[in-house]
Amino acid sequence: MSNSPGNRIRPFAGWQYQRDDRYFIQIAEGIKTEGMEELTDLGGHQLAPVHRGIRFKAAQGDLYRIVFMNRLASRCLVPLISFKCPSTDVLHETARQVPWEELLSITDTFAVSANVSASSITHSHYAALRLKDAIVDRFMENSGDRPSVSKRNPKVQLNLHIRKDFAEIGLDAAGGALYKRGYRTETISAPMQETVAAAIIRLSEWDGSIPLYDPMCGSGTLLCEALMTYCRIPAGIFRSRFALQHLPDFNPGLWRQIRLAAEKKIRCLPEGLINGSDISKQAVKAAKTNLMGLHFGKKVRITRSDFKHLPGIRKGVIVTNPPYGIRMGRQAELDAFYKQWGNYLKKKCPGASAYIYFGERRFLKHIGLRPTWKKPVRSGGLDGRLAKFNIY
Repeated sequence: MSNSPGNRIRPFAGWQYQRDDRYFIQIAEGIKTEGMEELTDLGGHQLAPVHRGIRFKAAQGDLYRIVFMNRLASRCLVPLISFKCPSTDVLHETARQVPWEELLSITDTFAVSANVSASSITHSHYAALRLKDAIVDRFMENSGDRPSVSKRNPKVQLNLHIRKDFAEIGLDAAGGALYKRGYRTETISAPMQETVAAAIIRLSEWDGSIPLYDPMCGSGTLLCEALMTYCRIPAGIFRSRFALQHLPDFNPGLWRQIRLAAEKKIRCLPEGLINGSDISKQAVKAAKTNLMGLHFGKKVRITRSDFKHLPGIRKGVIVTNPPYGIRMGRQAELDAFYKQWGNYLKKKCPGASAYIYFGERRFLKHIGLRPTWKKPVRSGGLDGRLAKFNIY
């Protein structure tokens, strides 16, 4: 390895998050504004939107609250170390000097994910492998033993991000994706991600003062997120462990205090406030099963029905993600479906507000209604649009 100034290895100077109280959330494009609002509500400050997410500062208790309660972020990362990284040799040698034994024991399992862009290092998989090797080498040199790598459900998940020859290594604070709430045990084709559903509920500004209905509920993700929002159920309530518990300064008493305070705010769901339906028998079964995993899920009524046969939905909020673009096939059928859906809203839902997610935005023009507003919201590989319609 070259000993040029650009490749000189600096000694470990302490965990980065302990020096500056700065953290990072990954969040879908299109909902960063809402993500910043939520972070502020939960105690984050000095927010800065950046590539693929938001950087923010937080005191220890506020970080715990954000990880336990955040609905919109896909991951929350605790920065551990950052450095110039022009080669995989520099990556390995720098990481080998980090006291990973403060985060991991030899009985723990860990995994490394990596993302590289615009850098001399071009292969993310090889970068992840070099970081993993550095951690293992550190343990072997110091103790003669090592923790195991586990890609499935590791106790500690590390994230390596290299951009423009600058590396950042962070700890996944939850230990996995935050959208994995734990209530969804049944799915149908192309289910909506929980964080996107939560963003749609937030963008609808529904506060529980009027009923909410999803006439094409699929496996019930929008209904589940509406229930969790209204009932103030923390997004992480079903997660059995959090990787932030491996941080060297983890405070068990403060963590328990934050969790108990959030759980005490949970409130009951009134009968009839949230309901839904779907034309698919399989979807109805999946939605009922998923709701049963939530507090008060029994109070959400799900029926099997084609939306065209539903009685009018008046003076309420309609929130839905029509799945027909995936399940149906031919263009003419899809065009006709969206026209029928628009006619149903105009004729049977006066006084209602409808928030409709268009996974394929071209179908907006076929619904025959002028949206009050529309907003880009990406879900998976779809560059979709959420549109609001006031039905007069």
